[in-house]
Parts: sequence; structure tokens; C-alpha cells
Amino acid sequence: MPIDFYYAEGSAPCRFVSLVAAALKVPLNLKHVDFMAGDHMRPEYIKMNPQHNVPTIVDDGFVLWESRAIGRYLVNKYAGDSSLYPKDPKARAVVDQRLDFDIGTLYNRFYQYFYPQILEGQPANEELLIKLHEVLALLNTFLEKNKYAAGEELTLADLSLVANVSTIEAAGISIAEYPDILRWFDLVKNTAPDYEEANGKGVRVYKEIIENFRIKK
Repeated sequence: MPIDFYYAEGSAPCRFVSLVAAALKVPLNLKHVDFMAGDHMRPEYIKMNPQHNVPTIVDDGFVLWESRAIGRYLVNKYAGDSSLYPKDPKARAVVDQRLDFDIGTLYNRFYQYFYPQILEGQPANEELLIKLHEVLALLNTFLEKNKYAAGEELTLADLSLVANVSTIEAAGISIAEYPDILRWFDLVKNTAPDYEEANGKGVRVYKEIIENFRIKK
């Protein structure tokens, strides 16, 4: 039975869940949440998810939101022995560290730099751009000695990071100076199952959305 998947087009967290589901061959019943129309603030949605965010899944009555929690849940339930989220405590800890770095550091720096420009019409803050590049340099360092983000195999860490790195690139921020990120980026594009359907199409939608915001500003 497909899992109900409440998502927004272009959203990096939603694209991460799509990538995980594709890798596990878990079918999703797509339910688009239109933020501009206020779908996320409808009483029935808030009752289901009090944080009224996306992604949200409903799996046979079980409701869960926050993308990385969803990713872990999908692996644990549908492919407990998957290399996407290894059982070995040390290997899993590295995946968790990369996931935490992705949401707490990389995405956070990107958000602080980019979204005030898009949402509030503020000028670009060069100091915040420098801070973002500091974090991209860290990611490049993580990848220097690893084939993938957390070792020699594709994991949840790669699927989460690639959703954000592709978003950063779509926002017009160059990653050309980071050779190991570029190598890894191409590798994940070519090895993550159904990459184009699960992430590539959404990246193009994201790019269109931010271009429309720029025009309106």
C-alpha cells in the first residue's frame, strides 16, 4: 500500500524523501501541499501535523514529519539491512554526523545568506556568503578521502546532502572551486536510483520559484 506523501514542489527536504523512497522502491501516494493557497494551514492539515510543514508522511495511519526522521524510518521499516543506513554503530554514527552537518550547518548557512534576499528583498551579505563557502570547503574536506559522503557506499547522508547541494547550485552559488564536491555530485547523480525523477525535476521547479520571487521583488 503506498505511503501518503505530503510535499511541496521544489522543496529540498521533500526531494530527500523522494530519493530515499526511490532507493528503497517504496511507493508514494503524492499529495501536493500548495503553500501559496494555504493548504498547510487548513485545520485538517494542522490536526495531522501541528508544525504544518512538509514533508509529511502517513503510513497506514502513522504520521511522521521532518525529512531526516522520515528517511531513517523508511529504511528501518522497509529495508532494515540497507547500506543506506548501516547497522554498524560506527558507520551509522558517521551517517548521522553528516546528516546533522547537512541540516544544522550547511543548510543553515545557505538559508541565512540566501533567503533574506529572496523573501525580504535584502542585498546580498558578503560576510554570510563567506561563511557559506567555509562550510562548502568543509564538505569538500569530508569528501577528499571518501567515495561517498560517509564512506564507500551511497547512504542517507548523500541523499540529504545532494538535495541541498543541488539547491545551492540552483540558487546561483558556484561550487566550481570544490573539486571533491563536484566529483561526488556527479557520482550521486549517476548512482542514486531515479535521481532525475526524485531530485532533478524538483531542482528545476525550485529554480523557477526563486526566479519568480526575484522578478516580483
